[in-house]
Amino acid sequence: MAYKIRWSPRAASNFEDICNYIAKDSEYYATLFAKKVNAIIKAIPQFPKAGRIVPEFGDENLREKIYENYRIVYRLKGEYLEIVTICHGAKPLQNIL
Repeated sequence: MAYKIRWSPRAASNFEDICNYIAKDSEYYATLFAKKVNAIIKAIPQFPKAGRIVPEFGDENLREKIYENYRIVYRLKGEYLEIVTICHGAKPLQNIL
């Protein structure tokens, strides 16, 4: 099944905030981070269950990919793959469901 990617408003906002934070020190690394995260997200539909199940929730349809210190959390939802949030690994996941 080919999933269509959707971004939740929270994920889009988190992604923008992270990129802006990195850009304060380096525009180059902010752009590199954005490109890498987008590449990871675009690759998820090929093998959507390759991401690990988010341990805090144990839901088969809520999974994550890790990039550097960041968690890319996504949900398999019908024909869609929803990017739920992108957050730093040290930040606890709360209220994402």
